[in-house]
Amino acid sequence: MTRTSPAGTPLGDEFHVYDTTLRDGAQREGISYSVTDKIAVARSLDSLGVGFIEGGWPGALPKDTEFFHRAAAGELQLRHAALVAFGATRRAGARAHEDQQVRALLDSQAPVVTLVAKSDRRHIERALRTDVDENCAMVADTVRFLVGEGRRVFLDAEHFFDGYAFDPDTSLRVLEAAVGAGADVAVLCDTNGGQLPTQLAETVTEVIARTGFRVGIHCQDDTGCAVANTVAAAQAGATHVQCTANGYGERAGNADLFAVIGNLATKLDMPVLPEGRLSDLTRVSHAIAEIANLAPDTHQAYVGTSTFAHKAGLHASAIKVDPELYNHIDPALVGNGMRVLVTEMAGRASLELKGAEFGLDLSESPAAVTGAVRRVKELEARGWSFEAADASLELLLRREVEAADGRERGHDAPFELESYRVLLDHGQDGAVVSEATVKVHVGDERVIATAEGNGPVNALDAALRKALVPQLPWLETVELADYKVRILVDAPGTDAVTRVLIESRDGEEEWTTVGVHGNIVEASWLAMCDALAFKAMRHTATTP
Repeated sequence: MTRTSPAGTPLGDEFHVYDTTLRDGAQREGISYSVTDKIAVARSLDSLGVGFIEGGWPGALPKDTEFFHRAAAGELQLRHAALVAFGATRRAGARAHEDQQVRALLDSQAPVVTLVAKSDRRHIERALRTDVDENCAMVADTVRFLVGEGRRVFLDAEHFFDGYAFDPDTSLRVLEAAVGAGADVAVLCDTNGGQLPTQLAETVTEVIARTGFRVGIHCQDDTGCAVANTVAAAQAGATHVQCTANGYGERAGNADLFAVIGNLATKLDMPVLPEGRLSDLTRVSHAIAEIANLAPDTHQAYVGTSTFAHKAGLHASAIKVDPELYNHIDPALVGNGMRVLVTEMAGRASLELKGAEFGLDLSESPAAVTGAVRRVKELEARGWSFEAADASLELLLRREVEAADGRERGHDAPFELESYRVLLDHGQDGAVVSEATVKVHVGDERVIATAEGNGPVNALDAALRKALVPQLPWLETVELADYKVRILVDAPGTDAVTRVLIESRDGEEEWTTVGVHGNIVEASWLAMCDALAFKAMRHTATTP
């Protein structure tokens, strides 16, 4: 038998990080990977340094069959991981070498095969409609055949914890059939996801003591404990953990690969990834979310963008003294970063830390900090929010520094507004066209420009660019990347206040600005002005 092991992992074959994003994770509602997507996900996981990547079920799903064919043809070159084919044991009453599903596992050319088998007597008798003896024979025959063909075999003992609680002897017989025939790892599966950490760890400990087998763990998240259960199993002696990227999976999902790795590496000092790869956790998490066409979970453990974000002023005061006082690890260890959010809850420390992010040393300008705290609280009371609008916040802080120093405001928009007007035309043919006219002063010149758009904000944006670009050509690179509107409910109906967030980009960076007003167009205008003022500030800073 060829013993395929993880390459380049400090723990080598002593501990397995096994990923099943492409098989179990693909069962999440809303995910549908193409074969090209599956190859891209596998490459990302391999770059992280996981030991095993389960590619799918060849022979059962045409897409998975094609994936393994393309991988074998050289399209997928893995540097760290071993590719795994997933499948079932032979059918009851059949012979393993004649079973087409088993033959498909060989045809995949994957060096490792994971077989799923029933380990709960109720499932054996009611779902498979066979007896325990035949079920064990199905396991042993299939494992023995695959091992004889040079494959390394793992067994996923489906519904193990429920089955062990109901009839432990039957569940152990299934494990014994697999390991006795040559399986390397007996993976205990919490298929229904109903276990809690303490009871699960007790079962893992007991199984290892009774069998001496090498065991693994596979947990669903129906109790919200999949990560905790996986870590508890590892502490109890499991040396093979099955996870999915971002916890993707059926129902409530699976154990999150990145949280499990983060806990094993930073809390238990287990070097489960190749040296230097732990800092890739956040990057790989977000990359796989993009491939799955799902927004990354901003509050996901270790890798979420909000995971090391601090909002309370009390937190910020402590972080200013020592970031470790409110961070359980250094965010950089997992490729993440700390952020301080500025809201009505912010104090002086929050703003000083935020200023430091922008390259402003506010500790030398106490008057500016006092003014900024007062200004933020005033604006937030009127509906403004700077949590997601760093560009507007940076402009506010810099303006307060200028005011405290007695300098002229140098961070306003690069023009002076005289007036703007927006018209909406609904034609007889049903077409709706917006037209905007702006009158602005750019330097010593008065400029009037008119443009049409598919909405009042789009038309206003187009007219403003038309007016400014001839005088300020560097603004041509700025484009509106995203536009969000929220109606604040302090006032009823059409009297409600509108908050607008505008995300802009110029090919080099992205920035977000905010505007608030009772009129949606004016709120949008305020956000647009800040967006251009921010770009002007960046342009001035980089122009010799």
